[in-house]
Amino acid sequence: MKLAIASVLAGSAAAFAPTASFSARNSALNMAETATETEKAFAKLPATVKPGVVTGQALTDLLDAAKEQGYAIPGVNIVGSNSINACMEAAAKYGGPIMVTFSKGGGQFIAGKSVDNTDDVASIAGTVAGAKHVHEVAKLYGVPVVLHTDHCQKAWLPWIDGLLAASEEHFEKNGEPLFSSHMLDLSEEPLEENIGICKEYLEKFAKVGILIEFELGVTGGEEDGVDNTDVDSSRLYTQPEEVFYAYEQLSQVEGGAFTCAASFGNVHGVYAPGNVDLQPIILYNSQKYIQEKIGSSDDKPMRFVFHGGSGSSVEDIQYAIGAGVVKMNIDTDTQWAFWDGVRAYEAKYHDYLQGQIGNPESDDKPNKKYYDPRMSLRAGEESMAARLIKAAEDLKCVNVLN
Repeated sequence: MKLAIASVLAGSAAAFAPTASFSARNSALNMAETATETEKAFAKLPATVKPGVVTGQALTDLLDAAKEQGYAIPGVNIVGSNSINACMEAAAKYGGPIMVTFSKGGGQFIAGKSVDNTDDVASIAGTVAGAKHVHEVAKLYGVPVVLHTDHCQKAWLPWIDGLLAASEEHFEKNGEPLFSSHMLDLSEEPLEENIGICKEYLEKFAKVGILIEFELGVTGGEEDGVDNTDVDSSRLYTQPEEVFYAYEQLSQVEGGAFTCAASFGNVHGVYAPGNVDLQPIILYNSQKYIQEKIGSSDDKPMRFVFHGGSGSSVEDIQYAIGAGVVKMNIDTDTQWAFWDGVRAYEAKYHDYLQGQIGNPESDDKPNKKYYDPRMSLRAGEESMAARLIKAAEDLKCVNVLN
């Protein structure tokens, strides 16, 4: 359900406030941070936000900065180190943060499609392995990186359980979770059950500084094992009362930070013009409704996330940002961009890729430097990074660090 869903990213009334246990185990880190809070890594961002993976307070500070300054962060689905690196390369070039997003299927692919995935062992292992890769190299790119996981329906919760266990272990050793945030997509369940389960998980997440993103309504189309192509159209549009109910319930979790994917006609994939009816006005109406209910002076009390961004018009994207959207999911367009880079490489060097020996230059000249997999994969990375730079421009996420 990533295509066109507005994800309301809302923390408790205060930004991300860690639980007592979280705070206690991080007291030394907090004291050090307070002493150097004027030593900002990025001129346009809070001092908590540093290069590398951001979690906990740093994550909510980053998202709040995006909301206040009027831009949204690209959230990109990846399938391996090549697409991960392309995301961070793009972020370094456009001068802004990036959200690296793992799906359950993407995690399985990283582990290896030949591996038995009973009880989601491959999906868990691959997602964890990918996250550890990001932690090792993210600082080298000099940008804030959010480590996120995408749609997890009820039957897939064991996948999240495995990832949470990995984050708890990482937290014990490093004082921070392995993942920045997880999305639970229980939109197929009744509202009360959806939010009830999310609340149970948020109580666990809050202890280690993980933010939760949840979905209300349904994102149409099909993506990575989630098929909503035949869903009733009425379910594509979330009502403000539903958003407020979720906000009210999840705000009861001490130290909880959360996002809500409020559907406004979004659909996964790319479709011909006129086939998708986006209604981002729903986001504005939800903001107003919640503001009045909680008596806030903030006209954008919720942080929204736009799912299903591929193929959306710049006008719709920037109108949604005006309603408090701080992240937009992109998958279909970046998948095409990666493939298009590989395709263009093959077309350019076609005559050098027909055998190990022999090309237009000489019948006995070797072609190893052309069929080396790194060459075509690098072409895919460059093409994907270029597409993400264009996305960042549409999201007004260019030069937002310094």
